[in-house]
Amino acid sequence: MRVIIDCDPGNGVAGANVDDGLALALAFAAPQISLEMITTVAGNTPSEVGYAVACDLVRRLGKSLPVWRGASRALMEAAAPWREQLDHGVDRHGLRELWHGVQPPQPCPGSAPVAPHAMGELICDNPGEITLVAIAPLTNVALAMQLYPEMAGAVKRIVIMGGAFHTPGLLKDTNFGIDPEAAHAVLTSGAPITLVPMDVTTQTQMVHADLDRLTQKKNVLGSYLEQTMRPWMDYSMRTRNLPGCWIHDALTVAWLLDPSLATGIDDYVDVALDGVARGVTCRYGPDNLRLAVGVPAPRGAPVHILQTVDNQRLLSLIEHYIHCYE
Repeated sequence: MRVIIDCDPGNGVAGANVDDGLALALAFAAPQISLEMITTVAGNTPSEVGYAVACDLVRRLGKSLPVWRGASRALMEAAAPWREQLDHGVDRHGLRELWHGVQPPQPCPGSAPVAPHAMGELICDNPGEITLVAIAPLTNVALAMQLYPEMAGAVKRIVIMGGAFHTPGLLKDTNFGIDPEAAHAVLTSGAPITLVPMDVTTQTQMVHADLDRLTQKKNVLGSYLEQTMRPWMDYSMRTRNLPGCWIHDALTVAWLLDPSLATGIDDYVDVALDGVARGVTCRYGPDNLRLAVGVPAPRGAPVHILQTVDNQRLLSLIEHYIHCYE
């Protein structure tokens, strides 16, 4: 299975989520996956920070995999409020000490923001062969579709972590909220899409005992996850009142390896672009609406939306592949 992962990793960065790093580690560890490119975009971390994190992991593994930096801001959404929310939470909570002793990724030599071009070119040069795993704001993907209009028909599948339909406390999620225009463009493009929304990813959970088992085998991936996930798990427990942490992005790669882990439904999906609902994810297939007055006809194609997940099987799958990595 040939895969591109478009991400915003934060492993080793104080206050930044680490689920991208777990998804990348699983992709590296699973022999069924040929990870051919990593691209980064502004989201959980600024684009250049996520780029440094991805380069650091590739370097630790001794891989020659291409890593490309992408967009530094959304198509239209103002970046400053999001960066204030995402980059300074650790200091607002006074929890920077949780990352004491964790070596942050070193800045990587500057890379031009060519990720959308590289992504679109690889997909369109190999029609029907490349699966795109998009676990960050969809800015790079939307730009690639502008550069390569044939991309929606050439990609094998796009697996997207994003959106929130009925998640308590969330009117919108970060990935779609940071760039609603990009999410709208991709979701209505007609490309074959599997959506992994917050509704299902908040059914996942990894606690310290799970991480202990995951990192028992002291290979390079286990050591990396032990070092970078432990402080985030403590941070999540103290700021979100969870027993551990959600592992949102890892479910996208795990689903590719075993679709039976999750149940799903097909429906049309879009993202609102105006008013208080800006960034809100909507399901609006005509067959599933009791009232359709004022609702425009669906655009694109139905999206496969994951709804439930077996968390213990998910954790077992991740553990199996990380332990098998050589």
